[in-house]
Amino acid sequence: MTGAKRKKKNVLWSKMHTPHWEDFKQWCRKRLPILEWAPHYNLKENLLPDTVSGIMLAVQQVTQGLAFAILSSVHPVFGLYGSLFPAIIYAMFGMGHHVATGTFALTSLISANAVERLVPLSVQNLTTQSNTSVLGLSDFEMQRIGVAAAVSFLGGVIQVAMFVLQLGSATFLLTEPVISAMTTGAATHVVTSQVKYLLGMKIPYISGPLTFFYIYVYVFENIRSVRLEALLLSLLSIMVLVLVKELNEQFKRKIKVVLPVDLVLIIASSFACYCTSMEKTYGLEVVGHIPKGIPPPRAPPMHVLSAVITEAFGVALVGYVASLALAQGSAKKFKYSVDDNQELLAHGLSNVIPSFFFCIPSAAAMGRTAVLYSTRAKTQCVLASIIVVGLKGMLIQFRDLKKYWNVDKIDWGIWVSTYVFTICFAANVGLLFGVVCTIAIVIARFPRAKTLSIKNIKEMEFKVKTEVDGETLKQVKIVSINNPLVFLNVKKFHTDLINIIQKENASNLLLDDISKCEQNTLLSPLSNGNCSEEASQPCQNEKCSLILDCSGLTFFDYSGVSMLVEVYMDCKNQSVDVSLAHCTASLIKAMKYHGNLDSEKPIFFESVSAAISNIHSNKNLSKLSDHSEV
Repeated sequence: MTGAKRKKKNVLWSKMHTPHWEDFKQWCRKRLPILEWAPHYNLKENLLPDTVSGIMLAVQQVTQGLAFAILSSVHPVFGLYGSLFPAIIYAMFGMGHHVATGTFALTSLISANAVERLVPLSVQNLTTQSNTSVLGLSDFEMQRIGVAAAVSFLGGVIQVAMFVLQLGSATFLLTEPVISAMTTGAATHVVTSQVKYLLGMKIPYISGPLTFFYIYVYVFENIRSVRLEALLLSLLSIMVLVLVKELNEQFKRKIKVVLPVDLVLIIASSFACYCTSMEKTYGLEVVGHIPKGIPPPRAPPMHVLSAVITEAFGVALVGYVASLALAQGSAKKFKYSVDDNQELLAHGLSNVIPSFFFCIPSAAAMGRTAVLYSTRAKTQCVLASIIVVGLKGMLIQFRDLKKYWNVDKIDWGIWVSTYVFTICFAANVGLLFGVVCTIAIVIARFPRAKTLSIKNIKEMEFKVKTEVDGETLKQVKIVSINNPLVFLNVKKFHTDLINIIQKENASNLLLDDISKCEQNTLLSPLSNGNCSEEASQPCQNEKCSLILDCSGLTFFDYSGVSMLVEVYMDCKNQSVDVSLAHCTASLIKAMKYHGNLDSEKPIFFESVSAAISNIHSNKNLSKLSDHSEV
């Protein structure tokens, strides 16, 4: 009797605790994505290509780490640490399969503001020149990296706090025009900060609003102090970098190994600097000796946290926005999902933990790993050229202006105003202005929206059946959009639409049931949803067709047009024909300009009846073709 009771007690204990253990394991897999993908990693197929890719990116990241450390106003060796530790942390917590974390131009520039303000160059003359026990660097260099590490630590803490508050769900407020304008404006700031190295000038540190204009005013006022040698070397470096990178891009399918021109250029310039003594002969600034080894961890100076709050918020917001945009872009391209909140945790820890290893603030970068690099001397104008060329992808976003003008002129105005605010003030100020401006414009436009009532599906179906054979309706799904389509509700629209298609395919019921047609009417309120991971599946035995009735789509923005084009392309890839009825001329123009729509067959129709008639005629042609082949 005692044994039976004991056995029953153990069974109850097991039942009570097994679900909790499963929930804990599921939580661990959710918060540590490496536990999800690492056990399924295919060594035979992926190890060799991943190793080659990692080596090439590591070589590139060495040069970027050196350059971005100088941009952050700290010793170059700390850029190498910032290329290594954040990548390791993000690999464990991040969800972007094709995204790496490391030194980043925008976060480096933001942290430089705190470094230059709290530890200016004038302090170097007042402090003793004795070296510390850490890497043999001076007290001045250690004070500077202490400030940068404090910015990284506090910025990471802010990102982790945003994760706890689940603020990642608010990222739908960050529209593509706002992100594009902010990153372009920040890239303009970065290029401006490198002018003194490109021209070989000594420019005093300038901060505050309108810094962009003050720097160029100073340059033109002191144009005679430009060193011709530095200018020529900078131009030559930029020309070589651009030319070789373009050749690598053009012939990347024919060559398996990309030429690491950044590293080759630094080695060549270092050798030339060593042989000709450019520092003494021409007065060019050089980086100097890069110490070896990794120092033991040390906590950032906590007493400066209150003084770097502004820069920490800038690092947290700008770094996360730029990184999330890169993660979402790669996720969309390679068909997987990214949790916005999990990315907050990953980038937050990638800033907090490495700050104990003398790392500058990090964000999504082009390199995955990094190695320590030791050399005697490197010219700073060459590193400045690497920074400028590395920002090419952000700077060419000026071409987006034409796209926004043709799709939605209001988004064009938001891009321009956000860019102006960014270059006049700072990246975080421009980002905040863009978000507020976007929300205000949408709120102002909605009262003028004449949202139509629900379509009388019974009447519409009757008209269709009198014009064409009712059998056609078995393979047609009709969705009525009765709200404006803007950045606030595009995710919800996409989720609802995919759910409707998937539900139809699962049930495989005939569409001649009136209640089924009424179920296909989409009312998308202004709320946010999560993007569906699954694309629509094709119907069995017959090719599906989807008709979007846009009579209630009273206005749209760039995000809305992008979502319609994305739905069209996804359905096309899944053998689902998409037709749009009752579209305005502006919507047709915007969609044709934005996406590569199928030009061989029409997709825009004056009415739903016309769209179904076209589907019926195509079906008959298809049957006739099959019959002739038989």
